[in-house]
Amino acid sequence: MSQKCMITGKAPLTGNHVSHANNKVKRRQNPNLHWKHIFVPELNRTVRIRISTRALRTINKKGLLPFLKDNGLKLKDLT
Repeated sequence: MSQKCMITGKAPLTGNHVSHANNKVKRRQNPNLHWKHIFVPELNRTVRIRISTRALRTINKKGLLPFLKDNGLKLKDLT
């Protein structure tokens, strides 16, 4: 399964875990993603999306459709 936010496109970052002895080992930092059912009052239905917690906070503030419009997406782009 892809570790990518369906709205913002946040994806894993790569880097090195550096020990005290300066040994470097590759590591991966995954975004904080959750599956959520979000109610869209304009359509009177829920939508299930995989979303980062940062995007979820913004959706709680603005609403799903205005947030999608700001990012240049439509509801059918999420499925």
